[in-house]
Amino acid sequence: MSSHEAQEAHEPETPHLDFQGTTPYEDYVKADVLTHLQHTLSDDPGEMVFLVTTQVMELWFTVIVHEWETAARALREDDVPVAVAALKRSVRELEALNASWKPLGQLTPAQFNSYRSALGEGSGFQSAMYRRMEFLLGDKSASMLVPHRGAPRVHAELEKALHEPSLYDEVLRLLARRGHAIPDAVVERDVSLRYEPSEAVEAAWTALYSGDESDELARLGEALTDVAELVWRWRNDHLVATRRAMGAKAGTGGSAGVAWLEKRARKNVFPELWTARSHV
Repeated sequence: MSSHEAQEAHEPETPHLDFQGTTPYEDYVKADVLTHLQHTLSDDPGEMVFLVTTQVMELWFTVIVHEWETAARALREDDVPVAVAALKRSVRELEALNASWKPLGQLTPAQFNSYRSALGEGSGFQSAMYRRMEFLLGDKSASMLVPHRGAPRVHAELEKALHEPSLYDEVLRLLARRGHAIPDAVVERDVSLRYEPSEAVEAAWTALYSGDESDELARLGEALTDVAELVWRWRNDHLVATRRAMGAKAGTGGSAGVAWLEKRARKNVFPELWTARSHV
């Protein structure tokens, strides 16, 4: 055997390169579709990163909705470990989602204004997948279906989500089934309405956190708290990025801009998980 042949014998085999059509990777990932969805509307080179980052956010919204729906379904079936596993995955995904603000977080007003007009009346609050996230968190509002009346499939999916129990509703129903004093008014509430805090629910979490921290319901509470903390960070990062890029001006799409985001940032999801800690 020549030295050249010996060298080839020790080299890794060349991967299969010849395919009849598209590659199996393309068939699975649809990369060619994803990388041709970017159609900028201005001549500013900075618009591309704004557009791609927004599209990436939409993909993370989709994954997180999948995880929270998985968790809600598991809770209905009294399978807490599966629910906690889904919530923990969503924590890592929320961290990745929140990191999406990095490319946008230091936009100057001049940089943002260079392509802001291309957005027209477009605004992030019009995102249907983000709205599904909010509905799963218990922040329900029938008025938020209105922008989607012209898209029947999207409107139907949102209407279905509006009338389904939120993730937190499923948690509280589970606590009630496990013997905790969750009032009937909470368990049987109209789930199409925004969740409002309950002193009785706060007392139930206080009792759980005052007991065995290894209890699976206490661990569920901590997984939910991890989610809630990252949702709060998402809202605050959004607020800071917007304030830096446009100050106190009205937002795109007729929103109140920073004033609306400040109001959102003050709200906690799963509120009793936070207030109960003062009583433990």
